[in-house]
Amino acid sequence: MTDIKTKVQGLEPNVQARDIKRLVRDTDNIYQTLNIISKRATQIAVDLKHELHNKLEEFAVSSDTIEEIHENKEQIEISKFYERLPNPVLIASAEFLEGNIHYREKEERRDDF
Repeated sequence: MTDIKTKVQGLEPNVQARDIKRLVRDTDNIYQTLNIISKRATQIAVDLKHELHNKLEEFAVSSDTIEEIHENKEQIEISKFYERLPNPVLIASAEFLEGNIHYREKEERRDDF
């Protein structure tokens, strides 16, 4: 998987109206399109969460006292960077519209008696 942060650098972080006809062009079904986008958004959210936690673990200090709270400017900058990233749904929508999401349809199962 490529780095999500580099892919979303030029992406508008605000919600925009989308053309429904353009969204359903490949699937011919708005519900299927939304299902694909939501599943991809979940994957992106999980990936970003793991990436952020891994970066913040580098700054973790194990101590038993609660009074020792260290503010690390690098840690704060990393957190702010991830907060400014577009919502995973916006990222997934852009990927879908660009044709970067590969999906396959399940075959319907028929029980003939």
